[in-house]
Amino acid sequence: MCRTIQIFLLAGALWAQTPGNTPFKVPYTCSENDLAAAGMTCSDDDPCPVYVELSSVSAIGRKLLVTGNLHGPSATIGSVLLVSDDDGATWKEPSPPIAGSALDQSQWLDAQHGWAAGEVQVPLSRDPFFLITADGGATWRQKEIAEDSIPGEIMRFWFDTPEHGELIVDGGRSAEGGRYQMFESNTGGDTWSVVSKTSDVPKLRRTPGLIDPDYRIGADSRTKTYVVEKRNGDDWSRLASFEIQVASCGTPAEPEPDAK
Repeated sequence: MCRTIQIFLLAGALWAQTPGNTPFKVPYTCSENDLAAAGMTCSDDDPCPVYVELSSVSAIGRKLLVTGNLHGPSATIGSVLLVSDDDGATWKEPSPPIAGSALDQSQWLDAQHGWAAGEVQVPLSRDPFFLITADGGATWRQKEIAEDSIPGEIMRFWFDTPEHGELIVDGGRSAEGGRYQMFESNTGGDTWSVVSKTSDVPKLRRTPGLIDPDYRIGADSRTKTYVVEKRNGDDWSRLASFEIQVASCGTPAEPEPDAK
């Protein structure tokens, strides 16, 4: 009887499991710098839990893209981006976490082109950005929406070609010139220009009504997991699940003394 061993080591490693096995666990190694940046004070007597929050799933063929973040009880630690090429049987993390940031939305346009949208969340939501792939998710590059720092987060985005896309940023009530900014790109998301600033929510001009209606992701409080599901007629079938708590961090280990 064969048994698949789960591997959780480095960003980019492939994780595999047989159907019906225990859920995947997003890899996280407790880092004193990460925890301090998130305002978390941990000890062996009072360890800090670290959780994953998965916020979006998109698909093209058998290729899946899942995004989210790692966080403590009250602050974001870093972003999460996961890719599967086989309907969720195996997963990889091809882009390392971005400190203090979360990825909220995603889109596959075709088998090569994909985008994940996010923003810095520590201490407040600001500087929205994209992770972009043009090689099917093997490599990703980060591109900010604006050259200068701006407040807010991406409400919605959509690419209708590999080059052309639109997005709406919610900059908050105090945003200069209007709360909502619409941006447009003709470079695949590498550069963006402002189309409008308004007090009312604008509409993307070329987006479909629903995004990935045949896939969904949600938390299961009974099993303490996030579950990725695919529509099968009137029913939904599970493709993969991920443990919500990924670590419990105590007192950082003392560094080894230098050998003499």
